[in-house]
Amino acid sequence: MSVESKTMSFGNASLTHVFNVAEMRLRARRHLPRMVFDFIDGGAEDERTLRANEAAFADLTFSPKVAVDVSRIRTEIELFGDRITFPLLLSPTGMPGLSHPDAELAAASAARAAGTIFTTSTVSSYPLERIARDVPGPLWFQLYAWQDKELAGRLIDKARDAGYRALLVTLDTPIVGNRERDLRNGMALPPRITWANATDMLRRGAWIAGQLRGPRAAIPNIAGLSSAAPTKGGFGPAGYLKELFNPSLAWSDFAWIKERFRGPVGAKGIMSAADALRARAAGADFVVVSNHGGRQLDNSPATLTVLPEIAAALAGSGMPILIDGGIRRGSDIVKALALGASACMVGRPWLWALAAGGRAGVQRVLAIYRAEFERSLALVGEPDVAHLGPDLLRR
Repeated sequence: MSVESKTMSFGNASLTHVFNVAEMRLRARRHLPRMVFDFIDGGAEDERTLRANEAAFADLTFSPKVAVDVSRIRTEIELFGDRITFPLLLSPTGMPGLSHPDAELAAASAARAAGTIFTTSTVSSYPLERIARDVPGPLWFQLYAWQDKELAGRLIDKARDAGYRALLVTLDTPIVGNRERDLRNGMALPPRITWANATDMLRRGAWIAGQLRGPRAAIPNIAGLSSAAPTKGGFGPAGYLKELFNPSLAWSDFAWIKERFRGPVGAKGIMSAADALRARAAGADFVVVSNHGGRQLDNSPATLTVLPEIAAALAGSGMPILIDGGIRRGSDIVKALALGASACMVGRPWLWALAAGGRAGVQRVLAIYRAEFERSLALVGEPDVAHLGPDLLRR
């Protein structure tokens, strides 16, 4: 049976009774073992940045215009020749197979059905070629530019040859952040069963059944490309991957990455106007304002708070500006675009939805975002997404 023909795999209640992203998160929390839920849900250290991302959107209110014809709402945008139905893309997330056995196959299929773009992670659960084969684009690929340059180059070749439209280079992971929830839970791949977490896992029969039929807990995109071996006891946030992350990555690396990919290349992890200008000078075709969802440097500012200075720095350049972090309502998309973003990206919400209902869950959460976005445009009195500006907002 194809991914597109499958219905919700987990959960007894109909997804039509999930009305917002927060409710989808609660469904995921009930379904997943604590160590897996915390791996998705958690941030670094005190999780101040994680909370700040959402709070920044709450701190902004609207200044709506009334008596405006909103009988027709225009939400489409174009990114590098691809028309998407509304400005929300799915961010790259590592190892979504822990949420649901269909992982990227389900999420990419849901994104395609919704008319938007899915971004495959370097540490995806399914091989990037399999995702591109089963779910024809538009697809983007996220690259961790490993310290093994040849390994990174071969990954770029694989993504280019598989037909990925754009490459997204993650810049904020020279080392792995201190994610204390994972350390406390003993999170590793494959998950380490201990007396402390065994009872919790055994209560999640549907999750266990899914793991048995799902992809092996590994990193298929680099299988056979690297001679590096997992550290003793498997690899976790501070294990195998830390041996591959590149603390010497520099702006000068963009030249060979662009030359090898031969398509649009973006810089993900931009948090200041200065770095936005450096990205432009290095040859980046777009930027993603991102603090890695609060999973790397705690006490980093919320992405929304630095967006205006980045938009001002890149004004007139024609470079798309994307943003992620804390986007939980369609109204948040309106706020981000009003402050200068071209589009938004979400990661945790689609993982929660995947855990709650597979492809149907991701399709549902995208439908929620789009309905909220269109409703917000109508209620603020701006029917055309291209005309959003800061005059619609107040603090």
